Amino acid sequence: MKKLFILISAAMLMVSGCTKTADGPGRMVVKVTDDPFNINFVESASITINKIEIRKSGQGDNGQFIVLSSDTLTFDLMKLRNGITQEISNLDIPQGSYDLIRLYIDKASLKIKDQATSYKVKVPSGSQTGIKMFITPTITVAGGLTSELLLDFDLSKSFVMRGNMDHAAGVNGFIFKPCIRVTNNSTAGRIEGQVIDTAKIMLENAKVWVKKDTVISTTFTDATGQYAFIGVPSGTYSVFATKENYDTVSYSGVNVISANRTIQNFILTKK
Repeated sequence: MKKLFILISAAMLMVSGCTKTADGPGRMVVKVTDDPFNINFVESASITINKIEIRKSGQGDNGQFIVLSSDTLTFDLMKLRNGITQEISNLDIPQGSYDLIRLYIDKASLKIKDQATSYKVKVPSGSQTGIKMFITPTITVAGGLTSELLLDFDLSKSFVMRGNMDHAAGVNGFIFKPCIRVTNNSTAGRIEGQVIDTAKIMLENAKVWVKKDTVISTTFTDATGQYAFIGVPSGTYSVFATKENYDTVSYSGVNVISANRTIQNFILTKK
């Protein structure tokens, strides 16, 4: 439920089957999903992108960008949760390695539950100079094969609330400061599971997060207590889950393997 992430899938154009080819372009497919905001208050979180560009490695600040999309695309991040993505670009691109992607975000808005109007959020320079995200390690597009790049917008950090939802004065608006995690999804796996309590009741809106030194990603469970993190680089992580009036439960040594699914369920105890 959490990440606004943009999944970029570089699927190489195939002449026959899935055989790697030496020459010719590859296909860049861009999808989007979300990283959670405070879903207890938010009804929708909309982003409008009017251009997407990517740059080949080793070209420096003045390197030429390839335009992946120049269409105006609007999507609601709150509908892209727990592994759900939306395709926003599908284009052939040359083979090679790529180290930088740039998003031109024209506008953003938030709709708070039980409020009639949406908050329009200013996007500083987002539609003029674009928001740059470095791809580390670089992603390689090879003939006949598929590569995927995941851009994960963390909504809880990208939209900064002005005011206090619980204060009499209420919310005074939001500032958009995009916080985006970039992952080579070709070498990534996923973590998913269910959060219940000791009475086996499925817990909705339980907060789940994954750490490796620092917090990598955060999400909230759906109505069935399910959560999912996609685009998790292979490695060993700690995973945590909690909910208001419940204790926090954690598991260390959770192993993620490329192109595989790791199941980690939680049972929370009321305080």
